[in-house]
Amino acid sequence: MKKNLVIICLITFSISLTAKDKLPAKTEITTALCRVCDWQLANLKKTEYIDNDSIKHKNRNTNWIRGTFLTGIMALYNSTHDSKYLDAAMALCSRNNWKLGPNFQFADDLCIGQTYIELYKLKKDINMISDVKFRLNMILKEPKRGPVVGWNRNDNWDWCDALYMAPPLFSHYFKLTNNKAYLDTMVVLWNDTYNLLYDKKEQLFYRDSRFSERSDGTQKLSKNGKKIFWSRGNGWVLGGLTRLLQDLPKKDPNRAKFESVFKEMCSKVANLQGEDGLWRSSLLDPDEYPAPETSGSGFYCYAMAYGINNGLLSSKIYLPVILKAWKGLNWAIDKNTGMLGWVQAVGADPRSVTATESQEYGAGAFLLAGSEIFKIK
Repeated sequence: MKKNLVIICLITFSISLTAKDKLPAKTEITTALCRVCDWQLANLKKTEYIDNDSIKHKNRNTNWIRGTFLTGIMALYNSTHDSKYLDAAMALCSRNNWKLGPNFQFADDLCIGQTYIELYKLKKDINMISDVKFRLNMILKEPKRGPVVGWNRNDNWDWCDALYMAPPLFSHYFKLTNNKAYLDTMVVLWNDTYNLLYDKKEQLFYRDSRFSERSDGTQKLSKNGKKIFWSRGNGWVLGGLTRLLQDLPKKDPNRAKFESVFKEMCSKVANLQGEDGLWRSSLLDPDEYPAPETSGSGFYCYAMAYGINNGLLSSKIYLPVILKAWKGLNWAIDKNTGMLGWVQAVGADPRSVTATESQEYGAGAFLLAGSEIFKIK
């Protein structure tokens, strides 16, 4: 009787999933991931960026753009175990002599260290993480606290993107060393950014304090009078939370807050998904820039898939969102070349985007998303 009931339940579940709702085959996922990664590896120079307004990004081989792409390459390697992608990550990191970017606590200059740690776990070469250890120990001695008045882009993590770039480096290193001092410092700095930029009512992060409500009650709004929440910026936050939660012990006292923010944001974001599966660059005002945007969409897909895989999110609610997003992301891949298009250029606010725009961080988010969907059972 019990056996028959199980069979009936399985049949009912399979019927309830239409063709568009079915999980793609792993071979299908892998093919898409490899095409995007291969194109990006062959076209690094075309998508590199130098910030003309700041010296902070001059070394493009250690900046956050390359760092994000590398996190995606490692996710692809962990899914496929294809040594080609491990070799690619090794080559890109070793050319830096395993150095981080030049600025002390500036989050963008810490991002690439996440991959140094991942590669160290495989290769056990202490030189791979010597600069990571040195930099994090310096920060532990003198962490530069926020929040700050205005937006200064100094060593405070006063923009929401920073929550992808820096905190997972601390949590990765904590997991490697089991030294809670790294985790404790990260939590303090993360909370500074949270307190500065998180809108508890909207359950989203402002990109930076230029967009939040001012002391006189005024606020910068979109042309249609909506609060401005940048899609990729919130994608950075959810992607960073995903990577943090992978490292935090289940009984860690800070885990409950991170999980709570993660769930709140996923719930909000899921309700803002476009009919084509993708999100617009301005989350609350999709009409202002109606074109789809794939880098934020990739991070959302990644985070929600992680949530399902780790019991944080309901598969009944979120799997349709993920599959719809994955279909949209695959639509954005150039069928002839493998380039992922519709990636908003480097910026700090919602903007228009076109099919021919691509960046390394967009490919990185796509690789993270597909590699996490790969694990869904």
